[in-house]
Amino acid sequence: MKIKKILVSQPKPAAEKSPYYDLQRKYGVEVVFRPFIKIEGLTSREFRQTKIPINNHTAVIFTARAAVDHYFRLCKELWYNVPDTMKYFCVSETIAHYLQKYIVYRKRKIFYSETGHAEALLPLLAKHNKETYLYPVSDVHEQKLHIPEDGSIKFTKAIMYRTVSNVIRNDEPFDYDMIILFTPSGVKSLLQSFPNFHQGNIALGAMGGKTIEEIKNNNLRLDFTTSAKAPSIAAAMGQYIEAHLNDPDEPRVEQERFKEAPAAVAATGAAVTKEQPATEKAEAKTEKKEPAKKPVAKKATATKKTPAKKAAPAKKTAEKKTAVKKTTTAKKTTATKAAATKKTTEAKAAPAKKAVEKKPAAKKATAPAKKTTATKATTAKKATTKKTVKKDEK
Repeated sequence: MKIKKILVSQPKPAAEKSPYYDLQRKYGVEVVFRPFIKIEGLTSREFRQTKIPINNHTAVIFTARAAVDHYFRLCKELWYNVPDTMKYFCVSETIAHYLQKYIVYRKRKIFYSETGHAEALLPLLAKHNKETYLYPVSDVHEQKLHIPEDGSIKFTKAIMYRTVSNVIRNDEPFDYDMIILFTPSGVKSLLQSFPNFHQGNIALGAMGGKTIEEIKNNNLRLDFTTSAKAPSIAAAMGQYIEAHLNDPDEPRVEQERFKEAPAAVAATGAAVTKEQPATEKAEAKTEKKEPAKKPVAKKATATKKTPAKKAAPAKKTAEKKTAVKKTTTAKKTTATKAAATKKTTEAKAAPAKKAVEKKPAAKKATAPAKKTTATKATTAKKATTKKTVKKDEK
């Protein structure tokens, strides 16, 4: 198949001079940079839990730019000032020059492999065998540098960052003729984006032993990799593109995305509502019954808990009631005493009142006596008058 569009699973290079841009100009292909993995650094708290003292090391081994970034970031977060005497051993010259972002390049002791391969760095490490090396790596890393563990080189492998898959979203176009993979995590991320990935006529290029092994383990076809004639992946891409310049154009296979279709979910939900109304009614009944049961249980627990809590206040209320009773009885006794004193005073005052009342009775008794004397006088007068009359008649 003729190659027109290439996906490189790496970030876009910052420099304008890149072999990928040379391929674009030479063969007229379109190169898209889209990383399949994201790198997240460990926090200072997470790194402290590893109990690896940074200040106990006199040299650092760097095999990637991410290792450089996260090493200096953690040193800053842990308040560790990197001394000027620190030695740096890099896999390639490009990584060595990348240290200029954090240190003064000319004033530091920096060593790197002239061939660009990790194996050429081992003689330099063995030459400086008195140093204690710190080797920053990722949680899922391809062991580029095989340091012997016989104690001839003192080193500590420290995980300072982790790789996370960067899934291809549904709104991203996927119409590539070639895909370039660099890590096993990139292969896993591709298969996570497309669970039923169908390679078809898509050319897969990769570099690294573990990446190639991951491709084969997932029953994918590896079309090209680095070799003696093409030591870099860009050179291997150029060879493959040139070999297929005269191939006819073939239609690309539409890949099935990872399942995140809200419309399909809504359709399945509508189907459930139509086919299973009885189950929904039963669930609705259970939902209605459940809230009625819950408050009863709460009340029961509350009634059980209240006696224990209100035992002490009951004693206080009883004491208050007894105090109130005592006060009321005292008031009653005082009231009875006052009533008794009133009765005694009234009893003493009663004979005087009766004596006063009896005096007018005596007056009344004298009044009839006067009346009787008056009647007697009148009768005597009448009798005398009658006698005088009789005498005159005679």
